[in-house]
Amino acid sequence: MKPTLHAGGSADLIELDPDHPGFRDRVYRDRRNTIAQIALSYRSGSSIPEAPYTKEEHGVWNTIWTQLEPLHQQLVTKEILELQQFLPLSHTEIPQLNSLNHQLQSAAGFRFEPVAGLVTARTFMRYLGKRVFLSTQYIRHHSRPLYTPEPDVVHELIGHAATLVHPGIAEVNRLLGDAADVATEEEMERIGSMYWYTMEFGLVRENDDIKAFGAGLLSSCGELEGFSKRARIHKWDLETIAQTPFDPTTFQTDLFVAPSFTQLLVDVSRWVRNGDWRS
Repeated sequence: MKPTLHAGGSADLIELDPDHPGFRDRVYRDRRNTIAQIALSYRSGSSIPEAPYTKEEHGVWNTIWTQLEPLHQQLVTKEILELQQFLPLSHTEIPQLNSLNHQLQSAAGFRFEPVAGLVTARTFMRYLGKRVFLSTQYIRHHSRPLYTPEPDVVHELIGHAATLVHPGIAEVNRLLGDAADVATEEEMERIGSMYWYTMEFGLVRENDDIKAFGAGLLSSCGELEGFSKRARIHKWDLETIAQTPFDPTTFQTDLFVAPSFTQLLVDVSRWVRNGDWRS
């Protein structure tokens, strides 16, 4: 889920908060501005220009994958692991959005489009209704490779890319996006919570184990490694999920586990189609 865009100022396209790891790094800030300009100049439906990543930035990506790979094998549901084989990502170089779009579109009709920074939840989800996933292209600061105060290309690609190959997951994203397009503010909160606790932080039961499904878990070493000890795991109840607020700024303390991968997709699809998101 993407909160409000934090951009502006006379010198920078993107303003970083003072506690951001890259706030005092002028080189990093310039890199963020360069990558933001790609998105700001982009026209929907056209070919996406390549982000000019540095060797250091590819190194950050590789460091993260090195930490995540064994955690995925241990803690991620088998359906997601299988999808990662259909859309394999380089572990040594940050993939370019344009290089992934052909596979995404041919598999389930989705495509990535670049965005300069954080956008409102409603804007992000409205684009999902058009089968467009708004993706950042910048990567977190090298000083803290396992931490980011904002969604970055690691979250977008390691968390979401492979899932959008699956027609069922893609359709749930589209349905939630369609609902967000016409929802009231109160209804938007219900839709946002449903998205958060399923597509971002969903869990599924796999035999006697609880495995990670959501992108926020797949893309974060801290979230993935610690959810079973840190979070309260609640039974699967969509009305409870819709009424449960969330905090995107800290580790998650409440998560919901679906009885299976298939039931998660079927139940959320039915919840949207039946209009259960309406207040």
